[in-house]
Amino acid sequence: MRTFMSFLSVSPCLIFLYVNTVMMYSLRRKPLFRETPRYILFGNFLFADTILLVTSQLLYIFAIAGFVLIRYICVVIVLVINSSDTVSPFNLSMMSLERYMAICYPLRVRSIITRKSTTIVIAMLWTISALFASIKVIMLLIVESLPLDQFMQEFCAESNLFYLEMYNQVDNVLQGIIFITVGFTIIYSYITVMVVARSASSNKDLNTKARNTITLHLIQLGLSLSSTLVPNIVAAFKSIDANNTSHIEYILFIFLIMLPRCLSPLIYGLRDKMFRDILMYHLTCGLLAKVEPQKASMR
Repeated sequence: MRTFMSFLSVSPCLIFLYVNTVMMYSLRRKPLFRETPRYILFGNFLFADTILLVTSQLLYIFAIAGFVLIRYICVVIVLVINSSDTVSPFNLSMMSLERYMAICYPLRVRSIITRKSTTIVIAMLWTISALFASIKVIMLLIVESLPLDQFMQEFCAESNLFYLEMYNQVDNVLQGIIFITVGFTIIYSYITVMVVARSASSNKDLNTKARNTITLHLIQLGLSLSSTLVPNIVAAFKSIDANNTSHIEYILFIFLIMLPRCLSPLIYGLRDKMFRDILMYHLTCGLLAKVEPQKASMR
């Protein structure tokens, strides 16, 4: 019975992982997807969410199986989780800026936003995210004297690794910096594109699509805010019943972190006709689409 319930709880993440993997595979199928900056950014968005999904799912499997990890292994896994979690909102801001440049500077966008510059930006995003995630690890090494080469007393989870109140305070400051910066970028891009869309006499359809895309980015950022509630909710439940904390964390992980994270890029990708057709082709093994289209339309 326990095995069946464990499989039932893991199933949603397996479905999310399958869909994300097919989406990334679809992006790799066409040279246009590999060369166009907006698709490259979209691919990085999917990649970050997939890494978060895999590593978080791995920790949950360890928890329900009763595996206790060596502390430094847990630190590395949590570092990867936090880095991939931080990349997503930063990536959303870059996707909004790309749409802003495409609408406000259409004659210069191809020379400014290239495959090379986009790759450099993505590398910078991962570097900044890793630095943000490393702050608590550095504090752990300096403040606490627990040896990293010994087994943990509890299952590996961020709440068990960083259990002091000062870590929550650091989290609040970092989350505030991230969401204020990203929120300002997306809102500024939205307002500017909206002004240009109203004043432009041509290509209004393209401007409208760009405005709708940035609106979706703003909604995605709002959904990402739901993940900031998880530590506080887990702490409240842990004070009541510490034995079921792993299951509570996993339920919150599904509904407040992965469900918004997996649905939003899927909706974003389905808005593009070419990508939608190719995605459905691979998801259904060619049953719903026989020929892959040749022109992209995501704006």
